[in-house]
This record gives sequence, C-alpha cells and structure tokens, in this order.
Amino acid sequence: MQCHHYDAGRCRSCTLLDVAYPVQVADKERHVRGLLEPFAPDAAWLPPVTSAEGGFRNKAKMVVTGTVEEPVIGIVGALPQGYDRVGHRGPTGVDLTDCPLYPPTLQDAFGPLAELVTRARLQPYDLTPSRGRVTPRDAAGRGELKHLIVTVSPAGALMVRLVLRSQEPVARLRKHLPWLQTALPNLAVLSVNLQPEHKAVLEGEREIVLTERETLPMTLPVRPGGLTLHLRPQSFFQTNTDVAAALYRQAAQWIDDVAPASLWDLYCGVGGFALTCAAPGRAVTGIEISAEAVASAQVTRAELEATDGGPAAMAGVRFAAGDATAFALGCDPADVPELVIVNPPRRGIGPALADWLESSSARWVLYSSCNADTLARDLERMPSLRPAKVRLLDMFPQTRHYEVLTLLERH
Repeated sequence: MQCHHYDAGRCRSCTLLDVAYPVQVADKERHVRGLLEPFAPDAAWLPPVTSAEGGFRNKAKMVVTGTVEEPVIGIVGALPQGYDRVGHRGPTGVDLTDCPLYPPTLQDAFGPLAELVTRARLQPYDLTPSRGRVTPRDAAGRGELKHLIVTVSPAGALMVRLVLRSQEPVARLRKHLPWLQTALPNLAVLSVNLQPEHKAVLEGEREIVLTERETLPMTLPVRPGGLTLHLRPQSFFQTNTDVAAALYRQAAQWIDDVAPASLWDLYCGVGGFALTCAAPGRAVTGIEISAEAVASAQVTRAELEATDGGPAAMAGVRFAAGDATAFALGCDPADVPELVIVNPPRRGIGPALADWLESSSARWVLYSSCNADTLARDLERMPSLRPAKVRLLDMFPQTRHYEVLTLLERH
C-alpha cells in the first residue's frame, strides 16, 4: 500500500508499510507459531485469514487541532526541534482525512464534519502540556473539541462522536444537526462524549446522544440472513469488519463441530460470538463489563428472536453486565458450561481466570486473542487445556498486531 503521509514522514503509525503484505502475514504467523507451538505440538494450523491492505478500517479516532475557521482533523505532529511554542496557539496538526486505511465513505465524511466545527464554533482543544516559555494565551487547557470518532457500517451508515471538554457547545450542535443530516444523509448517530480532564484519555464516561437513533447497525454475513449487531457510542467492535466476520464464522464452525450444550461468552462485547454461535437447545450466557454493550447485545437478540427459527435459537441466550473473572469465580460448579469463549483485551485473561479455567469442568475453551504474548502466558497456567486448532486472522495490516483464534481441548 502506498501512503503519501508515510512517504513524507508526517505519519508513521503503519510501522510495516515498507514490508510487502505477504511477508507481513508470514512474519506474524512465524511469531505466533513460536509462541504457541510449545503448548500445541499436535494442533491443526489453518491458513491465515488475510485482509485488504487498505480501506479496511471502520473507525477513525482523530485529534482535532487548528482553529475554528480552519480545523485540522488527524493527528498531532511533533514540533520542530528547539521550537519553544511562544506565539504558538496549539499543537501542530497533521491532516489525515485522506488516510488510505479509511474507506471512501469514511473519508468523505470529514469535509462536512470540519464544516460542522466551524458552524458550531467548536474551538479545538490544546492537548499540548505546558512547558518551556508558554504565554498565558497559549497555555494548555483551552478550547472544547478534543477528538472526533467516526464509525462506518458495511452499509455505509455513520456514527459520529464529538469528544468535548464540557457540555457548553451542545445547544449549538443541536441547532446545526439538521444541516449536518442534510450534508451527511448517511448519518445514523451523532453524540457528544464529555471528557473534562486535561490528560491523554480518549473519552469520558458520560455520553449525550443528539439524534433520534442511538445505535449503529452493523450487519455481518455470519448467520443465515446475516447478523445485525447494534453499536452504541461506547460499545467496542473490531476495527476491521471483514476480518471480524471471518473471526465469528470460524468460531461458529469450531463450536458446531464440538456441539456443546452450553457455553459462556466472557468479555462478550455487543454479543458477536454469542449470537453467532447460538443454536436451538444450546444455553448461551454473555458477560460484559460495559452495560452499554450488553444493552446492544440484547437489542440484537430480540431482533433475532423475531425471525424465522429465532425463538428456538435465542431461547437459551442471555446477557448480563459484570466482570468476567468475578462471574466465573462466583458461579456454582454445577453451572459451569461445556465450552467457554474468552475474548479479552491485550492484557489477556490473567492468572485468576486462567487458574479457574484450568481447574473447572469446562471441556473446551475458545480463546480469541489480540496479543499472542499474553495468550502464551495464560496457556502456561492451563496445562490441561491444549490448543487443538489455531488460526491467525490479520485484523491489523501494516502493523505487527494481529488476532489469533485457538480452540483449547481438555486432556
């Protein structure tokens, strides 16, 4: 993939852009095999799932710099060496609205959103820490608009989130919402996230939805008729829609092969694994710390229940908000399912849950990991659960990151 921002040195986020894509995938598979083969001498390794090299990201998390009249949507660039910021009115911004990782629908949304910044008089926030000779006028902490987060669905619908320091601009945003809906007819959700603290935190806890619609529908080809997941503003979803769909399909295939009567989906998010793997006669429990994500999963479950065959498939499906480890450690041993799905953040499931799984009666664990190093660390604590099947899914081309799905079987 060619990128003029990378070539000019303006952005180096794609750390492997100089490496041919087939070599990237081969190196990732070599890396994961080196980590997992000590625990999986007899595992079946399936061919890697590859991605489009560009245009695959469904979400843009952009810093907004510049001025009200000329906002810059992208990243914060480094100041030249020795520059003391006197007379500088904020961090130097790099416009990444044409980043080749974003599909055209996402790129096309940034023009109207930049105009919204001007129309609603949203002063970009200065995230630069105060240091050196900085005048009071240039001190960090001025302005309102911190970040712009835009997500696009497979159908081209958009969810736009404005991360603001305070609620002060909300009335102006409501005033200009009809204009934005005309300029962006594919806008499904517009919300404001409040993050008042001056620190490098992407978003805060409070969300104010300004549109009538509160969720972004993401329809994936993972079940007959498709699976429409409903993303609320603070819900997590993988950034590569096509590879995420492949991940869910592979999980469903492996689970159907072993045909458990009951399963848990821990760290279930908006219910992707749980709802893809639901089947008549199968008890499925999804546990997620985010109440917003659980609410989204319940909406999808209700919709699926209303489809042909849905009542039977969804009869045993339930979701609850809670900590995955606490839920497992606090359960009655008689309620332990035959199979447990875990899809943890980069830190892995950790010692407590790994030890519980090792001592539990669960026959299988389906582990979806975005960090093979922590997966290997967790496997060390589960010697009786050995990888039977492994597959690399390249969720993050142009970087060293990837997803790996492994089916563990008790020995």
